[in-house]
Amino acid sequence: MSSQIAPQAGEKTSTDKPAIVKAENLFDRVKEVTQAIANKAYEFFENGGRRLGQDLHDWLRAELELLRPIPVEVSETDTELKILAETPGFSAPDIKISVEPQRIIISGKTEKSTEEKTEKTLYTERYSNEILRSFDLPVKVDPNKATATLKDGLLEILIAKAETSKPVDVEVKAG
Repeated sequence: MSSQIAPQAGEKTSTDKPAIVKAENLFDRVKEVTQAIANKAYEFFENGGRRLGQDLHDWLRAELELLRPIPVEVSETDTELKILAETPGFSAPDIKISVEPQRIIISGKTEKSTEEKTEKTLYTERYSNEILRSFDLPVKVDPNKATATLKDGLLEILIAKAETSKPVDVEVKAG
């Protein structure tokens, strides 16, 4: 498992380690985001005159409005999987990763705000930048042998493949 590394006071770093957490810690977040997407999709359905056959379009539109898509690349060697995900604008503490034997969940949230003061008015803008990506892995992995590194907006996750048992020949005897 990987732990977060905090920079020393005054020190700037471009490489950090995001937290790898148990799946249970992200399941509630996945439920919340899925419910928010469903609510937004239903809002689009209502505002669109309740036209049938647009459910996928409404869902994808809601998903795009609430979550930022992150491109992911998965590659493998004989011993491990390597996952690269583009996460610009996120720092290591903003990202949580859950690794299961055949699934991975990448979650992140950051909030930004800007303020502009003039003589008589105050302008404040806030926006949420959120990612949530869950997908099945092509092979079984060992969740306890996962590391993650964030450098210049590129998240790299390395996970050791699970050891597979070797096939055994079984002799059939006539009885």
